[in-house]
Amino acid sequence: MSEETTQPRGTSAHMPDLNWSQVRETVLMLELAAVQIESAMKDSNASVEVLTNSFTSMAGYMRVISDTVQTLPDEGETGLAKQNLTGISEQVSGMVHQAIIAFQFYDKLVQRLAHVGISLGDLSNLVADGRRLYNPTEWVSLQDKIGAKYTTRDEIAMFEAVMQGMPVQEAVEKFMAEMKEKNDDIELF
Repeated sequence: MSEETTQPRGTSAHMPDLNWSQVRETVLMLELAAVQIESAMKDSNASVEVLTNSFTSMAGYMRVISDTVQTLPDEGETGLAKQNLTGISEQVSGMVHQAIIAFQFYDKLVQRLAHVGISLGDLSNLVADGRRLYNPTEWVSLQDKIGAKYTTRDEIAMFEAVMQGMPVQEAVEKFMAEMKEKNDDIELF
């Protein structure tokens, strides 16, 4: 019989007995947090996929409308209508472009949340394993694995600052401030 089947599942904090373990309670909460992140991402991905497909189709239709409008004559009432439709078409195309950029930011958010969920799962596995829990080498390995998931210089700097002793909240606030500055100057295409 494996250790997992002999270990009680769920919390026993309300009625602790001799088998009660703060480690088991911690693992339960970590697993729950990881699954909640995963579930939220799955729920939102379906909606974002519909929106992405809609905006991609709208962009195509806007090109057709714009191309059709350009075939209209430039003079008279039709020329005035052409001018108005061209302006409106450009505005809507710009809005569609901004929506697509927002979806790219969403995609980055989903990737970050996926990394957090995986990291929580890895942490949960480490904490649940009594042979690894008190082994500093295992913790260094976990930290290296988590640190390797960061892809931008800013994220890596934030992680390293925390590992070197900067309070987590301070490191995150610094990271967010730097990201806000960069988003003001964003260049995606």
